[in-house]
Amino acid sequence: MVAAYDVNTARELWTASSTALLSEAIGGDGPRATPTWDDGRIYALGATGEFRCLDAATGKILWSHDILKENNARNLLWGMAGSPLVAGNLVFVLPGGHGGKSVAAYDKITGKPVWRSYSDQAGYASAKLATIAGEPQIVAVTADHVAGLKVADGALRWEYPWQTSPEVNAAEPVFLDDHRLFVSSGFDHGGVLLDVSKSGGSFTAKPLWTTKKMKTRFNTAVYYQGFLYGLDEGILACLDAATGEQKWKGGRYGYGQVLLASGQLIILTEDGDLVLVKPSPEKLQEISRVSVLEGKTWNYPAIDNGRLFVRDTTEMAAFQIQ
Repeated sequence: MVAAYDVNTARELWTASSTALLSEAIGGDGPRATPTWDDGRIYALGATGEFRCLDAATGKILWSHDILKENNARNLLWGMAGSPLVAGNLVFVLPGGHGGKSVAAYDKITGKPVWRSYSDQAGYASAKLATIAGEPQIVAVTADHVAGLKVADGALRWEYPWQTSPEVNAAEPVFLDDHRLFVSSGFDHGGVLLDVSKSGGSFTAKPLWTTKKMKTRFNTAVYYQGFLYGLDEGILACLDAATGEQKWKGGRYGYGQVLLASGQLIILTEDGDLVLVKPSPEKLQEISRVSVLEGKTWNYPAIDNGRLFVRDTTEMAAFQIQ
């Protein structure tokens, strides 16, 4: 179900339900992916591959696709988790179909398929839009690679092998600038800083350093003033982005989420605590901590207009940021 709420009162405005259901013991009932808003439309991907475009004001379904069926792809153990990505007139999803149907682009207005590309099984991470060496690209972390595809037609520009046992790549890449990106996965895999360069008309991705000191399972790291901050299997760690050297590690936050806002780290812990941390390479510096939710909290918080929105498996809440 996709649901809309008034941000001032939490009053439910509309819902758009579906008969599809994915349920499993660890993650609970689906969906897995955060809906994407663009120009009055909502793009939502369900855990079983139902991809819908809805009118943001009313919840009316404008078009829909079964991306697994259309792209001859099988669902993942924990369901489709990559949020739709809007870039220009296109919206991108990652069905993970073989035979050139791993990444799919649709016209964001009509829903008409525009192109399909690549052949990897899907990962759990959302695709990112990045400009690398002056060229806009869709960057996807699949079950087997990190890859850059041309926005217009899906042509492969570069790839780098990235395989984790048990085939779980869930954290998004973190871009340091227009040619360096940090990729990390859990399950004892680690991280790598990639340098993507262009020579003539060809791109090449090479590792600048690798590390076992940052293993973000499904919790994307953040980059601030030359340093990376992320949950290394639930424990906050700081790495020097230039060398990969770990500066410190401490504070058990579980599989929560980390945001960077106004020069501060906002951490929503797995147990529902909201923690404010000063990003410093010297040491872990917690500024404040307050309990905001009860129960397993794997959802990303969101910030808008001085308000922080949080939710877990059963409830949501809004807080004024001062």
